[in-house]
Amino acid sequence: MPTIVVDRIAKSFGAVKAVKDVSFEVNPGEIFGLLGPNGAGKTTSIRIILDIFKPDAGTVSILGGPMSEEKKDRIGYMPEERGLYQEIQLERCLIYLATLKGLEENDARTRVGEYLERFDLASSRHKKVKELSKGMQQKAQLINTLVHQPDVVIIDEPFTALDPVNTQMVKDLLKEQRDEGKTIIMCTHQMHQVEELADRIALINKGETVLYGGLDEIRRRYTSDGVLIRTLSELPASLPGVREIHDHNSSKLLKFEPGQTPQNILNMLVDKNIILEQFEIAMPTLDEIFIQVVSPEGKPE
Repeated sequence: MPTIVVDRIAKSFGAVKAVKDVSFEVNPGEIFGLLGPNGAGKTTSIRIILDIFKPDAGTVSILGGPMSEEKKDRIGYMPEERGLYQEIQLERCLIYLATLKGLEENDARTRVGEYLERFDLASSRHKKVKELSKGMQQKAQLINTLVHQPDVVIIDEPFTALDPVNTQMVKDLLKEQRDEGKTIIMCTHQMHQVEELADRIALINKGETVLYGGLDEIRRRYTSDGVLIRTLSELPASLPGVREIHDHNSSKLLKFEPGQTPQNILNMLVDKNIILEQFEIAMPTLDEIFIQVVSPEGKPE
């Protein structure tokens, strides 16, 4: 049973239609990517899910029904804007916010201490939040989001200001949460992170869901008529059934003629005694799909 069901929600602010028609479901034990260009309606949709905004139309079910005060303690939300108290010491701030989510102070202190150690913030526990770097504040926000062990985690741009080591730490943590059966919605513009982490995605553009499904399924839908190969010898300038040959990193991209298939191209290369180190269908990146879908030309049928 899905943890979150968003069914054709819409929301306007005066004459501005922030959300027109957004629908998707998020299941337990998955990382769900909620994507879209700036102003697409992602943040408004999240705020409707969290019951911060009431939709003008449509419905949202979370954890089996409408939002309630009890359910809010089972949700961890990290907005893109930092929301920690800047004038308070880091540890004190995190413990206080954890108690607001229903934890006893002793439990909050223990869990906050564990997270501070894990995120390499223990030595900064007595610093005021405003004295921390942007990356350290980002990690503190993540601690605040997860310390009460929520069933639903909604995070907006989780990798902002993080170096590669801390980015990997956060990715490992999100995977752990998923493996524990938590429901995770991740909003980010970093498509390569989505490709690595997300099980399924929804792409919102101009207030509407324009792409929805599993990553592998979506990438297959947008697969171009080409293959990537790497050989031990030089390729001929032209090959039967191939209309274009391009360099692609350390490989060659072969774009084939209409009616040709990857199997035809493979058989042709073998017949020509071309020794292959690599042969794979050229799958588009999520960045390429994103640009194609939100461009005026739109997506393929």
